[in-house]
Amino acid sequence: MIEIACGTPTTQVEEAVLFAFDDVSLPFRSNLVTHLIHGKMMIHGKPGAEKTPIVLPKGPAGAHDEGLQYYGTTIRVGDEFRMWYMGRWGKDPALANEEGYDGRLCYAVSRDGINWEKPSLGLVEYNGSKNNNICEFPPSVDYYAGAVLYEPDDPDPGRRFKLNFEDHNLGNRMCVAYSADGLSWTPSPNNPVGPRLEQSGLVKWKGCYYVNGQGPGHPGKFRKLHTYASYDFEHWSEASVHSLKRGVMIEGPSTEDRTRTGEEVHLGAALHNRGNVILGIYGQWHGHPSSDRRLVTMDLGLAISHDAMHFHEPIPNFRFIPGREELETTSGYGPALMQGQGMENIGEKTLYWYSVWRGDGQVRLATWERDRFGYVQAHEPREEAKVITCPLQPANGDAGLFLNISGLGDYATVRVEVLDLEFKPVDGYAGEDAAVVGESGFRVPVRWGSKATLPRSDRPLRVIIRFGPVGPDCSRPEDIRLHAVYVGTAK
Repeated sequence: MIEIACGTPTTQVEEAVLFAFDDVSLPFRSNLVTHLIHGKMMIHGKPGAEKTPIVLPKGPAGAHDEGLQYYGTTIRVGDEFRMWYMGRWGKDPALANEEGYDGRLCYAVSRDGINWEKPSLGLVEYNGSKNNNICEFPPSVDYYAGAVLYEPDDPDPGRRFKLNFEDHNLGNRMCVAYSADGLSWTPSPNNPVGPRLEQSGLVKWKGCYYVNGQGPGHPGKFRKLHTYASYDFEHWSEASVHSLKRGVMIEGPSTEDRTRTGEEVHLGAALHNRGNVILGIYGQWHGHPSSDRRLVTMDLGLAISHDAMHFHEPIPNFRFIPGREELETTSGYGPALMQGQGMENIGEKTLYWYSVWRGDGQVRLATWERDRFGYVQAHEPREEAKVITCPLQPANGDAGLFLNISGLGDYATVRVEVLDLEFKPVDGYAGEDAAVVGESGFRVPVRWGSKATLPRSDRPLRVIIRFGPVGPDCSRPEDIRLHAVYVGTAK
């Protein structure tokens, strides 16, 4: 186990990931600039494609998912990907937010996260047939937005899949449901368990459940990221945390109405739990001065948290997934994207599923090189650049250090040293004994001579990574891009 302190209560994880853009995990820096990387699908090997492929299309006219809006979750269970999404039918799918729709939780599966199938579950009758992928729910539930959490170790088998969702038929208030297999769901008899909320993200963090989305509860007419907490999934906090602030907030005595005219947080943030840090992908609502919803555009932004309640943007307003022209989107409107919960590392790629906000959505895919959402890079190549980690406390003597790093070569290397809590060099791991890394890779092990693990210590340690110039072996430090640092079992 690795004990990591990030200015919040100590977190113990099997492996800690310290992303380069995380200035809590990597707080001390010198002569470094931070960059983030847009996520987009590559078509025919060409990056920056104008149109992103649809990986889960809507059903045909008259189908239960003729309006397919993601508003859901993707989870990897073993060697299979499972997706829960919202299927809607009734009116024109382009008017999916209008009254008169019925919404149902639907299910899809995939082996690679790219090619998806809608299995015949045989659970719910639609148009005289059960040959569909509709999850079983009481017919009184009008499912809208929600997020699924999978807890295989829950002692109650019937609660291993958990859902926090919004039910139109209960005043759009927070509801919960449980399932043994993710297919047949039983709503809580206590529903609704919370106030009106359009859910986006759900996570369990240090024994407590957190759900976020948008809804009332804090002054001001702008959409905000709200977070509620619960220790049993049934009893939720009566008040919410205002988790992310964007744009001008009209909260004081002013009564001026600027709804939808500025920068807002749309529908909270989808969450990706990495153990010691949570990545949140949220909707960047760009309002129009006229307050006309038809002129709203939305990109997807990146925020991070170390307590599941408070989020900040590594680079404010960065378009993590830019809103661009997408296949089969509603014509006559600006691009507007919608986040969904679910991000996975597969081989040398990171996959993330999302959809578009208007019309029938359909599920699309964005990719990055594995965990390479951003990097730090030397700013002035004639001066040494360096970064120092937060305190790390390995619980045993087999903790290794690994770098996700690119741009290394004959003239670009990094030196890695171990410091004690008070920033003093540790004998055998610093100075002449520093590790020199000259190989790029997604998980490059760091070795100090014959030593492949961090030193045993009864006190926390720190690691410092130096980007030359340190002699002829690093005359081009500006080529180096450090993406992430991993601390875990040496293997």
